[in-house]
Amino acid sequence: MNPVLFSLSASPDMAAHLCAETGMELGEIVWRQFPDGESYVRLLSSVRERDVVLLCTLDRPDTKALALLFAADKAREMGARRVGLVAPYLAYMRQDKAFNEGEAVTSVTFARLLSRTFDALITVDPHLHRHSDLGAVYSIPAIAVQAAPAIAGWIRQEVPNPVLVGPDEESGQWVEEIAGLAGARYAVLRKERRGDYDVSISAANLPDLSNLTPVIIDDIASSARTMIEAVHILREAAAAAPIAIVVHPILAGDAFGKLQAAGTGRIVSTDTIAHPSNAISVVPQIAAALKAWRNETARPESSSAGRQRVNESPS
Repeated sequence: MNPVLFSLSASPDMAAHLCAETGMELGEIVWRQFPDGESYVRLLSSVRERDVVLLCTLDRPDTKALALLFAADKAREMGARRVGLVAPYLAYMRQDKAFNEGEAVTSVTFARLLSRTFDALITVDPHLHRHSDLGAVYSIPAIAVQAAPAIAGWIRQEVPNPVLVGPDEESGQWVEEIAGLAGARYAVLRKERRGDYDVSISAANLPDLSNLTPVIIDDIASSARTMIEAVHILREAAAAAPIAIVVHPILAGDAFGKLQAAGTGRIVSTDTIAHPSNAISVVPQIAAALKAWRNETARPESSSAGRQRVNESPS
């Protein structure tokens, strides 16, 4: 039987397009919150002997995580063969080190939680800084889909004479890859972060920007302070109004308005998080990863009882 996909707090368009590209059935699910904040979850579609995919982008994760666990647990109780998670934006990846005594390294704890609940994880460009890859923290098969080809394709079609700009050193390798795919020049700025909302940027190796369209690219924009400072640097360098591209547009509070007011010509994002700035779809890349997972031979331990996780030894 075809796998069934249940969408929790993700774009309805993304769910429908993923089903169209993969042949999965779009399942019916009810998720709501009671007045006291507790979640009610009900699966209305049959899942017995079927692979189940839960689609949930994990911005505002504290609201969504328990509902995900409830849905996954119920799917297994109803006889699901395997339960996978597609989280286009994967939360709790930025706290990858204890900077002060007693701090929780939440990327590790959250990975343990999801690894105990799901058989596989698919996400888009997770924030890997001190972790070498998802396998460093997740003990289940985990696929990191790259948005770079989709972003490069959009730049080639939409931006005349682009020069790509990474707002900090962390973005350098990633921006270089997109520049290569787009056939564009690139530069990287330097960032000093002193707090959640206290960021300074300095120019380094900026080329002559005459007759070029600057394109600032970052993986996550939450407060958008890094991008805003990068816009200021570019405008001071007499550049044209830059385009800002972000993979994961969290854009909390009034961040979107502030980024617009800073002098951007256009703000563009992928559809990992539903936002008015969405213009680049990563559905084809996610669909390809889902097809690869579907084609795997089911392991005996993937059933609801006695599951053995990757990197675990049988007792």
